[in-house]
Amino acid sequence: QLQLVESGGGLVQPGGSLRLSCAASGSTLDAYSIGWFRQAPGKEHEGVACMTSSGGSTNYADSVKGRFTISRDNAKNTVYLQMNSLKPEDTAIYYCAADLLACTMPLPPVGGYWGQGTQVTVSS
Repeated sequence: QLQLVESGGGLVQPGGSLRLSCAASGSTLDAYSIGWFRQAPGKEHEGVACMTSSGGSTNYADSVKGRFTISRDNAKNTVYLQMNSLKPEDTAIYYCAADLLACTMPLPPVGGYWGQGTQVTVSS
C-alpha cells in the first residue's frame, strides 16, 4: 500500500519561494501519475500540477503556470513542487496524490492515494 507524506510547508513572504516534498513508501512512486492539490479555507480542492507516470507530460493550473514546477526523483521515491513568486492567494493546505484519474486541467480531485497535507501561508 502506497503511503505519502508531505513536508516543506511554512510561512513565507509574498514573492518568496518554497519547495514541497512528498515522500512515498510502501511502493514505488514511478508506477503512478502524481499530482499536487490545494485547499484554501472555504474553497474546494484545486488541482495545481500533475505529472504522468512516465514523467513525459506535466500540466499546471493557469493560476500557477510559470511559477510552480512539479518534478519527481525516482531514486528517492519523492515528488516535489517548487513554488516561486508566491502570492497571498496561494495560501492553502497542499496535498500530494498518486494514481490520478487523469493528468489534465482542470485536474479532477480523484486519486488512489493521498497525503495528509502541509500548510503553506503567504503573508507579510
